[in-house]
Amino acid sequence: ATVIESYVSLDEGVAFTNALTQVGLAENARLQHYKLHNENTSTFHFSHTQFRQQKDSRLVSLNLNFGGKLVRNNLHALLAAPGAEAVLDGLYLGHQTQHIDNHTKIEHISPNCESHELYQGILTDQARAVFSGLIYVHRDAQKTDAKQSNNCLLLSEDAKVDSKPQLEIYADDVKCTHGATVGQLDKAAIFYLRSRGFGEQRARNILTYAFAEKVIDKIKIEPLRERVDNLILQRFKEDMNFVK
Repeated sequence: ATVIESYVSLDEGVAFTNALTQVGLAENARLQHYKLHNENTSTFHFSHTQFRQQKDSRLVSLNLNFGGKLVRNNLHALLAAPGAEAVLDGLYLGHQTQHIDNHTKIEHISPNCESHELYQGILTDQARAVFSGLIYVHRDAQKTDAKQSNNCLLLSEDAKVDSKPQLEIYADDVKCTHGATVGQLDKAAIFYLRSRGFGEQRARNILTYAFAEKVIDKIKIEPLRERVDNLILQRFKEDMNFVK
């Protein structure tokens, strides 16, 4: 099954969104879940999404944050039976004075489960972001395989991010990794592209899009992929030929 949640604003008025989504995956179920946030920069958005997975189920969740003044996304995945697999990925683009929080918790309750998490962030102007991700492995969840990564690209001196990847492990036969990176565009890569005839802004846009593409490439629905590309290119002030 495939589910798309889309949040948009019809005008520039102040708004408040408070959303709760609860999903249960039965044995051997397959779900692709996409959540696209593109509300105006006067909107306050708070959401909580919970998944509970049974034996041999597979979840792919993709969280795409573009809009909102203050955004708080809580995401909780419970791998409650052996063989469950969860893939939680996200992309957040903050500009102006946006504040985007992503708080995730992947709870390994049963043995022989896998989880993979990748969140990519791009911030400019005075934008602020928080990523807090927890992998929690219960005592009986032996043979857990869990990976978590958060990477953020800061395009201005005033943009800030707080990244807090966490592991809490009570089993002794597991394979778990986590990490975070925060940085700026590679000056050597910009220089290389400029030496090939690209202007400085186009070179910066190419590198920034390549950073975001690690998540964008995971979108399997072509109209949604085009919509996300359009939103990114609007930020870059580029046209669709940029990604062709």
